[in-house]
Amino acid sequence: MLMRTDPFRDLDRLTESVFGSMARPTTLPMDAFRDNQAFVIEMEVPGVDPDSIDLTVEKNVLTVHAERRPRFDDDKVERIVAERSYGAFSRQLFLGESLDVDALTADYDAGVLTIRIPVAEQAKPRKIAIGSSSGRREISS
Repeated sequence: MLMRTDPFRDLDRLTESVFGSMARPTTLPMDAFRDNQAFVIEMEVPGVDPDSIDLTVEKNVLTVHAERRPRFDDDKVERIVAERSYGAFSRQLFLGESLDVDALTADYDAGVLTIRIPVAEQAKPRKIAIGSSSGRREISS
């Protein structure tokens, strides 16, 4: 049998396995936003059993670790197409001092992990009274 090798295709496969692609990311894709009350992170973890998600905070570093296992046993079935990625995924986020990590909450629904970290009271906007010779007035900080 004649086999042809394409070095560029092999390089593409190696690059995708290290850096991932849009179809097979190596990290957990996420969105993050902050409102006045909390910092919210939404991570996509479809096909992951919620019991396999591990969430830890240590010294203001949030670590999310999840594992997606195949639904079949390779010894009992023959794979025809294998495009979905399996295994362990993790992501670390460095959190600012202005967040109350002790009050962090997490929820998993429809393949999306939502992490909500309240803003610490000392970091929330507040009004400060300013005195003057003509009277007192308040301004927003």
